[in-house]
Amino acid sequence: MSHAIAHIPYAGSFDWTAVLEFLARRAVAGVERVADHEYSRAIEVNGATGTFTVRHDARRRALTCEISGEGVPVDEVTRRVRWMLDLDADLVAINAHLANDPWLGPHVQARPAVRVFHGWDGFEVAMRSVIGQQVSVGRARDLNGVLVERCGGPLTHGTGGLCRLFPTATEVLEADLGRLGMPGARAETLKALARAAREDAGLFARGPSIDDTVARLRAVKGVGDWTAHYIAMRACGEPDAFPASDVGLLRGAAGAGARPLPRELLERAEAWRPWRAYAAHHLWAIDPV
Repeated sequence: MSHAIAHIPYAGSFDWTAVLEFLARRAVAGVERVADHEYSRAIEVNGATGTFTVRHDARRRALTCEISGEGVPVDEVTRRVRWMLDLDADLVAINAHLANDPWLGPHVQARPAVRVFHGWDGFEVAMRSVIGQQVSVGRARDLNGVLVERCGGPLTHGTGGLCRLFPTATEVLEADLGRLGMPGARAETLKALARAAREDAGLFARGPSIDDTVARLRAVKGVGDWTAHYIAMRACGEPDAFPASDVGLLRGAAGAGARPLPRELLERAEAWRPWRAYAAHHLWAIDPV
């Protein structure tokens, strides 16, 4: 078993506590763990399996990433950790733009370190997005755990409770998703996304525009507007993705007044383009239920 340690620098404001809170609420048992101010997960990269653990080094303004696993490519893991935690975001420019909005501005000033967290793997994000439709974060986490138990392969040399890999598209297609604890139509959407991902290696790539990306995702049977925007945000890295019908966004946008309709929120969000995904995170922070 090989081990490597890499230091991943970042610029701008950074809130490690917020990172851990976000990841801990969603950590799938057996695949991810948040403990002792660290985040760990099981991974598969180019056929090699292993784990990584990330901790914050405030003095260096960097993350320390410890990678274990025979043949696991260190450069690829560190690149994907940067992507997961949005370390390359130009928060100065993003915050300056969003702060121009009289209503959103104070929230941006109060939380200057807000970043858009992505997923380790595009297909995994897609599965988790579908499973998370119309359920709480905790319920989605539990259902993802069921999916992992049903479909995911074992991690041979895991430690600290990391013992399973999130399933691949092929594993989802070959599995029986009946009695998964969700509506049958949702299980069918998981299968449809798995087929699409296996047929199109670029399914979760960022398109020429947010509209192009969303249209490509919505072409998959069962994927609606909310799901397409959420996948575009977390899997494709679309900074302007904005699932306007999300209940949390609508509650956050209500402030002291009435909750807006999705079309009204979309109109208000025009001023936040092309950084609506970051604005969405400020709204979710207002109403974090």
